[in-house]
Amino acid sequence: MALAEKANGPIPRPVAFDYVWGDALAEWARIRPDVRIVNLETAVTTRDDWQRGKGIHYRMHPGNVPCLTAAKIDCCVLANNHVLDWGYAGLAETLETLRRAQLHTAGAGRDKAEAEAAAVLTTAKGRLLVFSFGTESSGIPLDWAAAAGLPGVNLLPDFSEATLRRIAAQVKAVKRAGDLVVASLHWGGNWGYAVPTAHQGFAHGLIDQCGVDVVHGHSSHHPMGIEVYRDRPIIYGCGDFLNDYEGIEGYESYRGDLSLMYFLSVDPGNEEQGGKLLRLWMIPMQMRRFRLQRASSQDADWLRRLLDREGRRLGSRVEAGQGGELVLRW
Repeated sequence: MALAEKANGPIPRPVAFDYVWGDALAEWARIRPDVRIVNLETAVTTRDDWQRGKGIHYRMHPGNVPCLTAAKIDCCVLANNHVLDWGYAGLAETLETLRRAQLHTAGAGRDKAEAEAAAVLTTAKGRLLVFSFGTESSGIPLDWAAAAGLPGVNLLPDFSEATLRRIAAQVKAVKRAGDLVVASLHWGGNWGYAVPTAHQGFAHGLIDQCGVDVVHGHSSHHPMGIEVYRDRPIIYGCGDFLNDYEGIEGYESYRGDLSLMYFLSVDPGNEEQGGKLLRLWMIPMQMRRFRLQRASSQDADWLRRLLDREGRRLGSRVEAGQGGELVLRW
């Protein structure tokens, strides 16, 4: 708080639970998305027994869960490197707190089966299945992996063909004709735009072999390039949307104060052909005094040029749209 106020001025106290979302709320009210999915990179707990040997521990008090419901979040993916920061008891409280708030979760559980299970979201347009996976490269300790009778996260052992076959079987077990499948992946480091060859090959494999329609990647604190492969979007790194880094020095060239809201329109198609991306557009945002606001036209253009530069390496480009939107072309 002190660092953020030093950088950008006083933060009001107290604030309502919806304060942090700022201008994002009006955009959601205007666009009215069918579902809202976030990577919730924290434990939701009152526990004090932190994970030893780890440098950073995130914790959200269960009493602040209305921050999530104020934004009408539908699904929180949890296979990340902070959900177990406060141990197994903290994870159990996180899962129970989110369940009581009627928030779907995926990627972490009381055992391997629960951690691997998809969140099934039902909308007026059909079902959306959300699978959540984590990788060691994102900072998830290996001993956080869920196992039979052991809580933890859905940790991928590698990006091999065997792993793809296992995921394909999991998807096939629950997918019905007309369902859309999201694979949400916490992978890679916090900074840098390079897309590892292994990530690209695995993302293609998820689409080719596993019936995945949208690859939702995260871990980088800033947006990365977007690829559309066989009419399916691959967001390699969506960047942070909300964080507490305001005023912290270092990595300024990545503009961590800027973020994006991603909106996807996808046709579920049929069982043989699967989903097809119809449109992907983004709303540039900026964090100021721990609250999201629409980015200035200059900052929005900075993001456009960045995404266009990185996307062209992947076969996409980004153009300015109406009302300050950024529109993906492929």
